[in-house]
Amino acid sequence: MTTDQPTDPLASPSTPPPKPGRTAWIRTSLTFRALVVGILVLLLLIPLAMVRDLIRERAQRKSEAEAGISADWGGAQTITGPIISVPYEVLVRVPLSNGGYETRPETRHAHFLPETLNASAELDPFTKYRGIYQVAVYSSRTTLSGSFAPLTDQRLQVTVPLQWDQAKLVLGVSDLRSIKEQITMRVGQRTVQFEPGLPSTDVVATGLSAAFPLDSTVLGTPLDFEAMLTINGSGNYSLVPVGKVTRATCTSSWQDPSYNGAFLPDPPDSNATPVKGLNARWTVLHLNRPYPQEFTSDQRDAIASSAFGVWLMQPVDEYHKNERASKYGLMLIVLVFLVFFFVEVLQRLRIHPIQYLLVGFALCIFYTLLIALSEHIGFGTAYITSAVAVITLVVLYAHSVFQVRRASQLLGLIMLLVFGFMFALIHQQDYALLFGSIGLFITLALVMWVSRRIDCRMIRS
Repeated sequence: MTTDQPTDPLASPSTPPPKPGRTAWIRTSLTFRALVVGILVLLLLIPLAMVRDLIRERAQRKSEAEAGISADWGGAQTITGPIISVPYEVLVRVPLSNGGYETRPETRHAHFLPETLNASAELDPFTKYRGIYQVAVYSSRTTLSGSFAPLTDQRLQVTVPLQWDQAKLVLGVSDLRSIKEQITMRVGQRTVQFEPGLPSTDVVATGLSAAFPLDSTVLGTPLDFEAMLTINGSGNYSLVPVGKVTRATCTSSWQDPSYNGAFLPDPPDSNATPVKGLNARWTVLHLNRPYPQEFTSDQRDAIASSAFGVWLMQPVDEYHKNERASKYGLMLIVLVFLVFFFVEVLQRLRIHPIQYLLVGFALCIFYTLLIALSEHIGFGTAYITSAVAVITLVVLYAHSVFQVRRASQLLGLIMLLVFGFMFALIHQQDYALLFGSIGLFITLALVMWVSRRIDCRMIRS
């Protein structure tokens, strides 16, 4: 017995099933899910930017602490001199308010640099702290010796006589607050005592001077000099090669010195026994400088540009390395999100955008942990500690989401490789671009290899 079923006259066996609605397309479309993940990556650029602002803020606080210590102890020091300055007067025309001119005398100075200058500096370094910040400072003992060539009017092309009885001895010291002992100098048969103030700023901007009148019994004869300076400072220590021949030495127990300024030290003797710390020698001729041995014009900028010396470099700059690490934050987030995305597609899982976002925040927390820990335990230890903590957190969370052990293990392995790759790039200076480009190329190749398993019909859907 058969029963007739009611039939729809409009129905046809070839009629396709009804198309899914917009809600179903959102739930099943791979394109839409990829778009959501991309938007989340862009949103995470905001906390990454906040992390970089935090790094700059902490670096600024360190700079303020260093400036405070330098203000109390003594800043970077530059020693210039000694130099003999002799005044003379010239008549100059001065414009008046009524449009006329008036002739007035004006005092100028002639400056004589030493024929030879021997400088021997010994830096006693140590570290001072302010809060969690540290600054390299030093106490310096500098011996200056040498001689002036015979002084005469003929050494300068001036048409007026020099006032030798009002001559002064000038010694440039960039930070006068850090002078710890009275500075005296033996010149010829006399000993002079320096006082604050300069006869002019043609040579240096800050320094000391001492009255040094000259008469016919001294003029025309060479003058030997010798002095000892005890000065505190921080960071840089520099000398200016004002001698026609300048020979300088600098010794210190600091293990990480860096040479700076216009001249590098002479190559070390290959037969000499290596010395730990700083042991440098310089030899500079007047032919190497842009100013002469005697002059009447303003040569302050040229003299300052010829300074050379050492910088007591801090071996670790945590904030610079944190800044470099933060530049790879976007790459880290993209690679981890790609693993989540491929697991979601290939394992046919449903990962909520909030879960993506929580993983992204965990990756951003890595940088705040790195900054906070590196200020106390050093960058290397802080990096390893922060990376292990974040990888453990993300992998455990991913395992609870994936419920697939192999996928969680793959995520942990990839994060280990990415953090290790970042650590290697941060410590590379010369080959960072090369290694980074090769690493990104390999990463892209792996992503393309994995993505070949994605059904194209899923993408078109």
